[in-house]
Amino acid sequence: MNQKDRRRYLIEHLLKEQQKYAKIQIPVDSNEQKILLRSLMNIRLPEEADEEFLQIQDAYLSEVNENKGIVTIADMDEIQSDIYIWKGDITRLQVGAIVNAANSGMTGCYHPCHNCIDNCIHTYAGIQLRTYCNDMMLKQGYEEPTGQAKITPAFNLPCDYVIHTVGPIVQGILTEKHERLLISCYESCLHIADENEVKSIAFCCISTGVFSFPNNIAAKLAVQTVKKYKADTNSKIKVIFNVFKEDDERFYKQLLG
Repeated sequence: MNQKDRRRYLIEHLLKEQQKYAKIQIPVDSNEQKILLRSLMNIRLPEEADEEFLQIQDAYLSEVNENKGIVTIADMDEIQSDIYIWKGDITRLQVGAIVNAANSGMTGCYHPCHNCIDNCIHTYAGIQLRTYCNDMMLKQGYEEPTGQAKITPAFNLPCDYVIHTVGPIVQGILTEKHERLLISCYESCLHIADENEVKSIAFCCISTGVFSFPNNIAAKLAVQTVKKYKADTNSKIKVIFNVFKEDDERFYKQLLG
């Protein structure tokens, strides 16, 4: 079975699974098929899938992720001791853990093809990640508080783990509470990474997107918190500040030299 066959199988299965979409015609164009498949994965509720579906999905995503290009720490420049900056798609990173800027429900973004990091991570990890997160949250029994962290397998991503954290939402004026909560996000992620013997962690720019935390202040707090944590704990974890925008890259380079 090649990628075209796998993609069609996955679309057909997901359309049958969600009856209200069963009459949708599968487009001929491969790019349109990819959009449809991602959309169906994004809206799928956290339910178990049969083994055949998972095997075909895993083979499909494995090739998709490989074709995007795997990036390791060896491909990055060390800015300071054990600290790196890398600009690009966090789902390409073959590191110990990548950090997901999650929402309090912790089961990913349900908006079809939304370009937030939560959507991207769940899309390329596969449907198992949503199911795993849902089981974890059912056991917890309440929404995830801001500033904490949870660790999960990465499933089809090239990293080993995904660490999920809910950043503060800034509505109006930035406050000290917002800053304390963002600091807590970074501390919680580092702590849970060290607890699980993760050797390298890639941080996204937590809270700076739709959560509206000012990018320059977020970068300053991120760098300060990582440096303080490493100094206080003598942690040897390698830290990658993963950025997507040129402004964020500039902020981190100014802060780290």
